[in-house]
Amino acid sequence: MEFETVIGLEIHAQLKTKSKIFCGCSTEFGAPPNTHTCQVCLGMPGVLPVLNKKVVEYAIKMGLATNSTINTFNQFARKNYFYPDLPKGYQTSQFDLPIVEFGQVEIEVDGKKRVIGITRMHMEEDAGKLIHDDREPVSYVDLNRTGTPLLEIVSEPDLRSPEEAYAYLRKIHAILRYLDICDGNMEEGSFRCDANISLRPIGQDELGTRTELKNMNSFKNVQNALEYEVRRQRDILLDGGEVVQETLLWDADRNRTESMRSKEEAHDYRYFPCPDLVPVVIDESWIEAIRATLPELPDARKERFVDQYELPDYDAAILTSSRDLADYFERAVQSCGQAKKVSNWIMTELLRELKGEEVSACKVTPEQLGSLLKMVADGIISGKIAKTVFLEMMASGKDPEVVVKEKKLVQVSDQGELLAIVREIIAENPGQVAEFRGGKSKLMGFFVGQLMQKTKGKANPKLANELFGRELS
Repeated sequence: MEFETVIGLEIHAQLKTKSKIFCGCSTEFGAPPNTHTCQVCLGMPGVLPVLNKKVVEYAIKMGLATNSTINTFNQFARKNYFYPDLPKGYQTSQFDLPIVEFGQVEIEVDGKKRVIGITRMHMEEDAGKLIHDDREPVSYVDLNRTGTPLLEIVSEPDLRSPEEAYAYLRKIHAILRYLDICDGNMEEGSFRCDANISLRPIGQDELGTRTELKNMNSFKNVQNALEYEVRRQRDILLDGGEVVQETLLWDADRNRTESMRSKEEAHDYRYFPCPDLVPVVIDESWIEAIRATLPELPDARKERFVDQYELPDYDAAILTSSRDLADYFERAVQSCGQAKKVSNWIMTELLRELKGEEVSACKVTPEQLGSLLKMVADGIISGKIAKTVFLEMMASGKDPEVVVKEKKLVQVSDQGELLAIVREIIAENPGQVAEFRGGKSKLMGFFVGQLMQKTKGKANPKLANELFGRELS
């Protein structure tokens, strides 16, 4: 029996506001435990929350960027459950009247494009953080994160493979970063994802029993966890068993899922409208004012890169995968005017040396990269020397002109100087000369290589080929 995979993702994006959703406490990451708290986010008796307007603005931005419906009347609700990191005994969230519904994004996997529906987005507050002691059977609670504003983005169960889930997650992450409303840091917990997954026989309309996956702190872990769960559920169904509806934790060290608890349903949380907060009523003119501030988004920027800079789709997709990288590319192109050369250097030399770090951490500015490529185009240094210069620039942040001068790497383009060395090499290698003149043209690489050795890589390769071609003919 063949099965179809059905996946839906719930993404929690921490919004980049300076203060929490219902109080004035700081949202800054890394403060000492329980120092960014007050009576409101700790849920003290008699206090009243006040909604942070910036949270509403950011939710509207994300809704507009995903072609969603903005509900001009929406409402907060209480989601009731008991856990040590939830001081009020409930989470202020949204339920039947969320701020955003019915959106969509387009993803591409293996050259095939698919539209993935977004069921809803809603504003809510985050819970605190439990810290477990490795030496003693005790746990501590840090409530700094309590009340931090979240936007929960719930997809339709439209994803049909772990690869599609990965692509969708990347797309949502990119849009949030382009809008500058979430820093997208999965390690710090500001971008988190839970996945619901089930299998059903191909052709069956009814969904299978689903499990929920948690504790996935990287894009790759999301894909790995889903791939494992597909195999696990498939084995159960092929053996005639039944999948248990439960919440599972992903163990990245052991590459497997582990049972955490039975899966809750909405009624388990006893949602009801929050009596402390009035409904949110949004003016249409405000929505249009926010729409006017939207930046160029990933898909549109990719299309422009293909049209304006004549880049292949693959190059454009990589370069527009993050706003910072796309900005870096365009600034470098403005500096040197060589779009394809800049693209090649970013996708090979730059991204390799960054080793997964953000381009904002790079010591080489886009203008410096443009200057380096201009030096190659002007014949001042060779492409090979440029790679050496670039590594020094990555380490020191120095301008390419400074590195070239300090290390005396200026390309030798003096025809008389090179001609003397060319004739010397020809005299030293009569056997290879005879073979070349006998038709073994590949030996040109040997001769140019000898010249590069004698000039320590500084010879102008184009001029070297011309001189050897003339002298050996």
